[in-house]
This record gives sequence, C-alpha cells and structure tokens, in this order.
Amino acid sequence: MPFDAAKVNRRRSSSLVYTEPPESLEQLSDQSALPNLNAEWVNAKGAWAIHVVLIVIGKILFDIIPGVSQETSWTLTNISYMAGSYLMFHYVRGVPFDFNAGAYDNLNMWEQIDNGDQYTPAKKFLLMVPIALFLVSTHYTHYDLTYFIINTLATIAVIVPKLPAAHRIRFGLFSGPPDDYK
Repeated sequence: MPFDAAKVNRRRSSSLVYTEPPESLEQLSDQSALPNLNAEWVNAKGAWAIHVVLIVIGKILFDIIPGVSQETSWTLTNISYMAGSYLMFHYVRGVPFDFNAGAYDNLNMWEQIDNGDQYTPAKKFLLMVPIALFLVSTHYTHYDLTYFIINTLATIAVIVPKLPAAHRIRFGLFSGPPDDYK
C-alpha cells in the first residue's frame, strides 16, 4: 500500500516564531477607554527604586546561604533578577483585571507600558537595569569565564525582547499562537 500524500489531511506544524497582529479599531478604542492598571505602575513614584531594592534583597539572601561564594552569589542575583524580569515583562500576556474587554489579552507587559511607545523614560530605565546588573556582577565575579558566559546568556535573554525589533514577536516551543491568531 503506497503512501498517498493527497489523502492525508495533516496540517503543517506551526512556526516557532510568529508576529502578533496589530490591534483592531475595536481593541484600540477599548485600550484608550480606561487607564491600563497593569502597566501604569511602572511610571508611579518609587517604581524604579523597587528594582534596586529587590536586587539588594536578593543579593543579601544569597549571601546568607552558607557555602555560597561572592561570585556565585552575584551570578545567582543576576539570574534571579533576569528570570523574574523576563517572566513579568515578556512571558505573561494579558492583564489580571477584567476592565477593558480583553483589549490587552495578546500583549505582554512590555508592550503595554506607555501604550507600546519605544524609548520612553520608563523603558530606558528597565533596559538599563539588567545591563548595569550584568556589569556589576561581571566585575564582582572577577571576569571568570564561566560566570561571564552564564551572566551574558541571562542578560541577552532579557535584553533582546526589550529591543524595538522584537516588538510583538513571539517565540514558542511548546505553545503555538493564541486561538484567535489568524
């Protein structure tokens, strides 16, 4: 029994990368109807300081673990901040509040901040923090190659999604585009 490709109704596997389509007029009007509580806090007083506070708390917590060297402590602080930042700003989509009829459901928080505008003061600060933490952690690991590679990979993983070229670009290994993707 020869294999006949014409009789098999199999869909092609989806791509690992897809681009989020622009909002419809309906979604744009829903987005402008109310302030986005999910992303407005980034411009609030003290929001920038919390990043420094979290990094310092993380560093202290890793320092009090017995047997952890300063190099490892700085690398763990870097990785922890980068993982938390990636999860919060780039991985999770939508908003936890149901006040805007799902207008932000397909956008991650980075794309929601300042209505998606690039190079705003908040986005510049959020881009600078991982870079500064990388430089500090690289210095305090005494430029050891292993720590440098680990810190570099963690930093690249969180910096690349922040770049304008990655705006609305999605990567998915085990999940495809959302159900309403066309």
